[in-house]
Amino acid sequence: MPKITIIGTTTWGITLGVVLANKGLQVRLWARTEQEAAELRSAGSNPAVMPGVTLSSQLLVTSSLGEALADVKMVILAVPSQTMRQNIKLVKDYLNRSMLVVSAAKGLEIGSNKRMSQVIAEEIDPRFWSNICVLSGPNLSREVIRELPAATVVAAETQAVARIAQRLLTTPNLCVFTNTDVIGVELGGALKNVIALGAGMADGLGYGDNAKAAFMTRGLTEMAALGVALGASPLTLSGLAGLGDLMATCASPLSRNHYVGVELAKGRSLEEILASMTDVAEGVSTTIVARNLARQLGLEMPITEKIYQVLYEGVDPRQAAVELMAAETRHELSGRKWKLFSFLRRRRRSSAYLSTLPSSPSKEKEK
Repeated sequence: MPKITIIGTTTWGITLGVVLANKGLQVRLWARTEQEAAELRSAGSNPAVMPGVTLSSQLLVTSSLGEALADVKMVILAVPSQTMRQNIKLVKDYLNRSMLVVSAAKGLEIGSNKRMSQVIAEEIDPRFWSNICVLSGPNLSREVIRELPAATVVAAETQAVARIAQRLLTTPNLCVFTNTDVIGVELGGALKNVIALGAGMADGLGYGDNAKAAFMTRGLTEMAALGVALGASPLTLSGLAGLGDLMATCASPLSRNHYVGVELAKGRSLEEILASMTDVAEGVSTTIVARNLARQLGLEMPITEKIYQVLYEGVDPRQAAVELMAAETRHELSGRKWKLFSFLRRRRRSSAYLSTLPSSPSKEKEK
């Protein structure tokens, strides 16, 4: 039976450990300290993180990296994005050619402005780069751990590696799709958290579903614009790792980023909100990176800019909403240095070319 190791006792890390162990895999969950590992083993769960959840006998909790990473087929890093680099540094000496390295973090690194797969690649032996995968999709932990139906995407540079990861990660209630657009899958999972902050603000201000739908749609267009500029396919951003994750995160009260937005609309400070949370709202740090990338690329991303101003410059959410509504309007796919139109033109030229080709033999027979 394949063995899988999960680095990180986050909500998502524990969730993945539980559902994969329930599938029958041998799963090892690495805790940073022996005290934390002992508490998880004795309580069967972390009441502060996952109340009412018991750990399967197939799930071994350990604070020993050597024990956790011995003879495993896959290591999943379910850690906050800002700690990914220090965690992969701990893991890198245990890697081998047959071990997949999966990022389950949905964020971007402050300072370097890099995606998690890039952070991992910088720290590990280049021989293992082809084994890097990313996992992302509309996966609210508290639903997945209850084994409610869900779907997600695992992406790798090659379809062969993605399929190996798919087979390991698929469970009876978690449908795993594959993709080779690593950039798009990662950016979808990270950038939707920024938009979810704004959706939470809209809900907290009582703006209604029309405004929220418009906000989410415009947010998705910004996500696609930045994604295309960085090399992603816009089609990926319209899939599970983009639109799917955006819908779940913007709509659900289980979403941490949505919660932060709601609380900001109530007038609470960001520092107070974050201090009251046990989990990380990745959108708070990702907003900084997304804004930096947009400025470096010369992209217009007004929603991201306004979210940044609310988070870090003390702008009132109501004022930000008014300013967004008052912004100049034009074609909905146009923006400074956006490449969405050029993508559409390429698609139109391709369609025009295909229309000049002779019909297939089967079509000729039909005629």
